[in-house]
Amino acid sequence: MRRSLAGVALAVTSMVALSFLIPLGALVMSLVKEQSVTAAEQRAAALAPVLTLTTDPSALRESAAGLDSAEHLVVHLPDAQSLGDSQAPVKLLERAQQGRESISQKTPGGWICLQPVVLPGDRVAVIENFVPDEELTRGVKASWAVMLLLAVGLVGGSVLVADRLGAKVVRSSKKLAQASHTLGQGNLDTRVEPMGPKELRDAGVAFNAMAHRMTELLAIERELVADLSHRLRTPLTALHLASERMAGTPESARVEAAVHALESELQAIITAARTPLAVGPMGHGLRSAEPSTVRQATVTGPAGPSDCPRSEVADVVRRRTAFWAVLAEQQDRACSLDLTQEPTAVGLSDDDIAAVVDALIGNVFSHTPPGTAFAVRVARTAQAVELVVEDSGPGIPEPDRALSRGSSTGSSGLGLDIARRAAAVTGGSMRIAHAPQGGAHLTVVFALAPSLRSERGPRGSRRRARWWPRKR
Repeated sequence: MRRSLAGVALAVTSMVALSFLIPLGALVMSLVKEQSVTAAEQRAAALAPVLTLTTDPSALRESAAGLDSAEHLVVHLPDAQSLGDSQAPVKLLERAQQGRESISQKTPGGWICLQPVVLPGDRVAVIENFVPDEELTRGVKASWAVMLLLAVGLVGGSVLVADRLGAKVVRSSKKLAQASHTLGQGNLDTRVEPMGPKELRDAGVAFNAMAHRMTELLAIERELVADLSHRLRTPLTALHLASERMAGTPESARVEAAVHALESELQAIITAARTPLAVGPMGHGLRSAEPSTVRQATVTGPAGPSDCPRSEVADVVRRRTAFWAVLAEQQDRACSLDLTQEPTAVGLSDDDIAAVVDALIGNVFSHTPPGTAFAVRVARTAQAVELVVEDSGPGIPEPDRALSRGSSTGSSGLGLDIARRAAAVTGGSMRIAHAPQGGAHLTVVFALAPSLRSERGPRGSRRRARWWPRKR
């Protein structure tokens, strides 16, 4: 590309230089010739007054020498006597003398100027001034050399500038091409520094934005896989319960083995999706973005009542707690439910809220021994809905670490992160503390839907429900 640009600059600048050089060269030659001829005619005319005053040869020679040191000025007297070395053809002299005509024309070896002078007695003398060829072209070659040197400098400068510009464009294009090739091989960390012309800088900025968006989309996809896999653990719990009820039957062992195999597969999917570094086709790392950052990027801003889903937190919590109460009864766990009567609409779908409830209650079953009691409570404040899940188990020793996705020990680390991100989507938050019974106290705060933030109905009574373990 650099060679092509340099060739174009050379061709264009050369044509421009030639289009000026040729006319300028001809003009310089014409001007020099014209100046030489004019000077010769002026010298001849200057000698004419002297000739009208005297025809003395010595006086005429002295005057001619004063006017032309090169001794090209010759006087032809009427008596055929010539003062100087004449270069004029005989016919031209006779024509100028007889016809009394001024003659200025090209002759072999130079330019001849003949000036007739009428003397007393109607006699005619002729003043001759010969200009040799070297006088007609004096300084022309030097002028041509200067113009040619300027033209060569102009052409060389234009080629150099075109080469530098081409090098800049080529360098930017090569870096963009190398980055595209590296990105195609799987290295999503590849970025380019925008440089070069405006169009290539825009292309570099667009490339970086594309690579960043690809990284975000890949991370979002991986997190969705992990979240969906985690949600499947809820129906797995139901299958565990069904297999326990089938204990002692010929099919119970096969069903239990299938459930365990499915759970292992789900755990493998979650682990693979949460792996921070995957290897690309050429060995490059595919790093995913921070999960919380990725999920928040999918939220475009505060949603209004018409552009986001709305669900009643209390209704969803009632349904999901009823589901878990069956398993709690099987494990001799005391389960209590306390729901507010006020509206608890938030900007989440039923499935998202159910995922939060399942994640929190599921952690109770996963990390506390059978027989550990737990309680679920939904309360409403002026601007938010609070979902509280507490138990009487050992508690969470490191709450801050538990909120960091993938940092928890002994689990996938997704459950609490699902709850935290769901709360953050609505503008809420999540807190972990110690329950009065000594166990974990988890509070998820959902911001109310915009249409309910300015409304606060009368505080209604709470509905309480309590499930006691079945006596066996």
